[in-house]
Amino acid sequence: MVALPGTGSDADFARRAFERAARERELSFRAVEPDPRGVVTSYRAALDEAAGQGPVLAAGISLGAAVAADWAAERGGSDGVAGVIAALPAWTGADTGQCPAALSAAYTAASLRAEGLEPVLERMRASSPAWLAAALNQSWRSQWPLLPDALAEAAAYAWPDAGRLACLRAPVAVVATTDDPVHPLAVGERWADLIPGATLDRLTLDELGADPAVLGDLGFAALERARAATGARLDTVR
Repeated sequence: MVALPGTGSDADFARRAFERAARERELSFRAVEPDPRGVVTSYRAALDEAAGQGPVLAAGISLGAAVAADWAAERGGSDGVAGVIAALPAWTGADTGQCPAALSAAYTAASLRAEGLEPVLERMRASSPAWLAAALNQSWRSQWPLLPDALAEAAAYAWPDAGRLACLRAPVAVVATTDDPVHPLAVGERWADLIPGATLDRLTLDELGADPAVLGDLGFAALERARAATGARLDTVR
């Protein structure tokens, strides 16, 4: 299992989201630390490296979900893709001019370049739930001073469109929040409609903040339901 963080996040949060469920199923696990000099490149390199060792379960949050879906779709029905957990998808399609996540990333990148890290961190902490503020305080500091570049890259990323999502042939579990304007529930619902056989689970930001591992729990449970219908087992992936 390869876990990909969201925009501005880090391997620690991806690990907290997915590692417990992976370990419970005796799967090998890697949470990818994004390289702010090339976030998407670092994600895809980790997926490709893992695929050289056996089938990959790609799990991603926000931007990580988009990269996981793109990577899996490019591989079509390959046995190298065991499944995808797409948590908190934020958009559908390359035109991200109205995408809340892209707009937020672009604004934050510009603010960081104009003001520096500390003033922007202070505003973020004042406007975010405590659990999210703590997570971003850690990841933003670790990626500084290259953080603006990482955020600008995320803002420009072309999210998978309807055609790309319809090409996904691996089992896909979509997990969406019901109360996060940056990752609208409507986007998760659309992904689940577009991806053949995909499931959709919902949760609140408070539930996510209380225990990020809920993402892995929901995603694995959905994939196992799908695989039970075909007689396949996730614990065959090593």
